[in-house]
Amino acid sequence: MIDMKNKAIIITGPTASGKSDFAHNLARRINGAIINCDSVQIYSGIENISASPFAGLGGCPNEIDGVPYKLFSILPLNEHISVADYLNLAHKAMDEVVAMGKTPIFVGGTGYYINVLVNGISQIPEISENNRKRARDMVKNNPKAVYKLLPNDFVKTDPQRTARALEVFLETGKSLVEWQKLPRSGALVPNALKILVLPKREILLDKIARRIPKMIHGGALIEAKNIIDNNLDETRAIGATQICKMLRGELTEKEAIDNWIVKTNQYAKRQRTWFRGQYDTDVEIPNVPQDEDVERIVKMIS
Repeated sequence: MIDMKNKAIIITGPTASGKSDFAHNLARRINGAIINCDSVQIYSGIENISASPFAGLGGCPNEIDGVPYKLFSILPLNEHISVADYLNLAHKAMDEVVAMGKTPIFVGGTGYYINVLVNGISQIPEISENNRKRARDMVKNNPKAVYKLLPNDFVKTDPQRTARALEVFLETGKSLVEWQKLPRSGALVPNALKILVLPKREILLDKIARRIPKMIHGGALIEAKNIIDNNLDETRAIGATQICKMLRGELTEKEAIDNWIVKTNQYAKRQRTWFRGQYDTDVEIPNVPQDEDVERIVKMIS
């Protein structure tokens, strides 16, 4: 049995692992509330593209089936958020959940969000708006120049993460890695119960291959059209770029689907690597979660 007094739960796993449904079902059993730790689902207008729990629900209410949800669909696509910004938002959301007398359950697959929740954050100086804009323009228009400025061992991930590394370098002259090696502060849930949902690779590949063709014919098309019509950032989410290119006639539907699947598989692989190397798991669920997995956690913490 685990003493959950004054303690939170973090549920993470690669995309399509079933962690969101599992977290929701667990929250219903233990009087919990869900707090988002996914860097894409924090944006509004891409609920279907990002496979948000609010996909198809129309807008973003504050709860689903009586379970409160925090930090989903709260930012417009053209707004930037740093890890420090996220940590501040998460702190406020957790205070609200605790005030309701509920257990905070953080859910998402963004490693650097989870990292600051557990370990705190390096005290990187505030980035000027000029360098922030310069970094995003360079990532979009001249990526080769970007990687010449970043360390040779910088791991290319999503454009937002790359822009963050570049803006830190432009502002301070030091790499993001150098700053991250300095002492950290502000950990929100250092003693959280950490659950990892990690089905076998072939199961994830099959789920991803099955769900993306369905997504592209659902609300994702409307979301992508809105991105184009309003000149919003289509690089925020895997899938948005592919659908936007399809709508502009730059890709066929098959090419868009195939590329979306490939990019999602690559992202899932990076997530698995991070979980194995950086996430100190307390409980691992090696399958798509079932009712018995919920029961197992309930018994552990009750």
